[in-house]
Amino acid sequence: MRSFAMFFPFFGLVCLVLGTRPAMADDPPAKIRALLITGDDMFVHPWREMAEATREALVSSGRFEVRVCEDPLILESETALKSYDVIVFTMFNRSLPMIPDKAKENLLSFVKSGKGFYVQHLASASFGNWDEFGNLCGRKWVMGVSGHGPRGLFEAKVVDSSHPITQGIESFKADDELYAKLQGNAPITVLVEAFSDWSKKVEPIVFVREYGNGRVVHNVLGHDRKAILTPSVARIIARGAEWAATGKVEVVGNVGAQGKSKNRQGLPRTF
Repeated sequence: MRSFAMFFPFFGLVCLVLGTRPAMADDPPAKIRALLITGDDMFVHPWREMAEATREALVSSGRFEVRVCEDPLILESETALKSYDVIVFTMFNRSLPMIPDKAKENLLSFVKSGKGFYVQHLASASFGNWDEFGNLCGRKWVMGVSGHGPRGLFEAKVVDSSHPITQGIESFKADDELYAKLQGNAPITVLVEAFSDWSKKVEPIVFVREYGNGRVVHNVLGHDRKAILTPSVARIIARGAEWAATGKVEVVGNVGAQGKSKNRQGLPRTF
C-alpha cells in the first residue's frame, strides 16, 4: 500500500502529459460532415455521374467527409441528420412520392438550427406541392414555367466578389444549361448571374439566403460531370457547401488551382 502511494502522484502526472493534446495553430481545420442526397431525376440527367462529380469537388477541397445517400427518406431520421453539418441536395424526385411530414420537419429544423443546405441544378424542382421547400431554396424551378435554352457556353458574371464563396473568383465561362424563370420571392443575395437568351433577362445563377439560424446556397449549375468540374464551378460548390455549413470559408484545397487569394480575415489561402 505504501509503495502504491509513492507512485500514484507520478502516475497522475503521466496521465496529464499523455492526455488530449491542445489544438495547435497549424492544425488543419476539422472536416465538415456533408450528407449528399441524390437519386431519381429526369432521364436527361446522369444523376450518379452528377453526384460523384459533386462529391469529387467537395472531397478534393480537403474540407469534407461526404456520405452519399440515394434515398431522401433518410430525412425521416433526426438521429441520422445530427451527424452532419450540411445537406447537399442534388436530386429531383421525378417518380418518388412526396416525403413524409416528419422528413419535412426534420429538414427545416436542421437548417433553422444553424446548419447548412446546399441545393444544385434541378433539385429545387423537387416536392412541387410543398411550398416551404421552395421558400427554403429561395427560388424554385416550376415545371411548365421555368426553363432554359440549349446547353452551351455562356458568361457567368460574378456580381458579389466580397462574399466568402466568390471572393477571388472572376467571371467565367460556364458550359451548362442556363436556368431561367425560377419562381419565388424570398430575400436572396445573388453572387453570380447570367443573361439568358431564352428568357431575355439576367438570371440568378448562384445565390444565398439565411433560413432561421442556418444558411442556404442555391447553385443552378451542374447538368453533368463536365459542367460540375469546370474549375470555377467546382470551387463554388466546395466553398458554397462550406459556407452553408459554417458561415465562413476557411480553407479551400486545390480544386481549380488558380493561385492565391485571401479570406475575410486577410489570411492567405491557396487554391
